[in-house]
Amino acid sequence: MPELPEVEIVARSLAAQVVGRQIMGIEKLDWERMVETPDLSDFRALIVGRTILAVGRRAKWLLVHLDAGWTLAIHLRMSGNLIVYGPAETVDQHTHLVLSLDDQRRIFFTDPRKFGRVRLLDAIGLKLLDAAHGPEPLDTQFTSHDLAAILAQHRTKLKPLLLDQAAIAGLGNIYANEALWIAQLHPLLPANQTPAHQVHALHAAIQRVLREAIHNQGSSLRNYRNSYGEAGHNQEHFHVYDRTDQPCERCSTPISRVVVAQRSTFYCPHCQRLN
Repeated sequence: MPELPEVEIVARSLAAQVVGRQIMGIEKLDWERMVETPDLSDFRALIVGRTILAVGRRAKWLLVHLDAGWTLAIHLRMSGNLIVYGPAETVDQHTHLVLSLDDQRRIFFTDPRKFGRVRLLDAIGLKLLDAAHGPEPLDTQFTSHDLAAILAQHRTKLKPLLLDQAAIAGLGNIYANEALWIAQLHPLLPANQTPAHQVHALHAAIQRVLREAIHNQGSSLRNYRNSYGEAGHNQEHFHVYDRTDQPCERCSTPISRVVVAQRSTFYCPHCQRLN
């Protein structure tokens, strides 16, 4: 968390506020391990004075494209937020990176758990980041045939495979649970045993849950906010995630919870049978 929809909303809300602005300085950077590359002295020297040209997303990475061929790649991880504030906003102990802009506003990267990461990438680094991830599930070129080919190559269980960023980009625990429920597939089904007609259903379900979450401005369970500091409301529309013992919307069977690959997994034991 955040997953693809949340990062997409952050990218859109950030772009609306900062494209065309110049980064004038680093007001605060107190968690050095946050910056993965380059080293801190180069990071400081290279980012100051850069103009923000565009803001986008790749998988769960937020991409702030700068002039001179640089891209600031930010991974929010479990508890990160990227919010634009005015000059009077107080910087608290959980805000570990503050970039000051030429219009007196500042970009705050707040991360209570300190899991978030930042990379300043040149063109080669950006290509390497792209190559490390699978296809984007909302890309018009990503078809059910592409999904079938991915599933056929893996004997691992469906749920862990959907979370594998090298297989499919951007899906996380929330939306994998939701998509599997919609497609009526058990999370422990071996991926290469997925019936052909349910591959089509899973492809449609993945795209449906992601689009609906983006429409609903993402899911705010704990920390997530967009770059205006506003919460999403997709959590009001969950079918199965975090609904242990509540009735399934299709059959009224109580929703079960198990741990799969160290992640809480929610499913209906009647609608999503393994055998």
